[in-house]
Amino acid sequence: MRKSFTRTGVDRWQSADTVARVVPERWSERDAYEAYMGRWSRRVAPLFLRWLTAPAGRRWVDVGCGTGALSGAILAAAAPADLVGVDSSAAFVTAAADRVGDPRARFRVGDAMALPLPDGEADLAVSGLALNFVPEPRRAVAELARVTTPGGTVAAYVWDYGDGMEMLRHFWAAAAKIDPAAPDELDRFAAVCRPDPLRTLWTGAGLEGVTVDAVSTPTTFTGFDDFWTPFLGGQGPAPGFVASLEPTDRNRLRDLLRSRLPAAPDGSIRLTARAWTVRGTVPG
Repeated sequence: MRKSFTRTGVDRWQSADTVARVVPERWSERDAYEAYMGRWSRRVAPLFLRWLTAPAGRRWVDVGCGTGALSGAILAAAAPADLVGVDSSAAFVTAAADRVGDPRARFRVGDAMALPLPDGEADLAVSGLALNFVPEPRRAVAELARVTTPGGTVAAYVWDYGDGMEMLRHFWAAAAKIDPAAPDELDRFAAVCRPDPLRTLWTGAGLEGVTVDAVSTPTTFTGFDDFWTPFLGGQGPAPGFVASLEPTDRNRLRDLLRSRLPAAPDGSIRLTARAWTVRGTVPG
């Protein structure tokens, strides 16, 4: 059984009593985000940059920068001239600035659909694991293109919520057993988190030479608690669903997951996370 839901101010679903106990911007609680998704975000960012193969000395904009996973990877591996990170969460912007600590980087609070940046600000405008959380992705991609100079690159990556994000596939399969009406991130994000919709977004923004590909990273959990505990942090749709359950059903979900996950002899759980990547060029 689930409790009633209410909509928060950051487009996240949480139970009504949970929202009453926390600030509306629950998603910005960075420690819970780090345990749930941030650690995997940092692993996929260098893979994306390797795929992108950008030359050194370029100006970058990182939209939806979160706590700085992609921004940090850019500064470490791509030798940028400068970088601007933008996120709608003030807490994430503060966390990114604290974590990165590089004089080439500055971070700003801003809306992905109306970036607080001038036309042609960047040679490369990128977004990591964020487009699926934007209410109107087409507007966000148009903004990425607007702030990129002619001949520059617009690129992004999003988790493959269909089959490639194994920890969430296991979670939602078990959730559906507990509650057949359980929501699913694939249903919510299908318009963004698949190759054809991504290609359509990029070509629809007038970008040329559009390429869609995939990168994958292992997601190894030390044991079941390492897998399960982050789902209790209220960060994102799956933890929001857990918060909505009555304690008895929450325990049933936990026990079902424990019985289904592929544990190694040492107790570790070795899964894989795949992200779809997309890039295109602003017409010259």
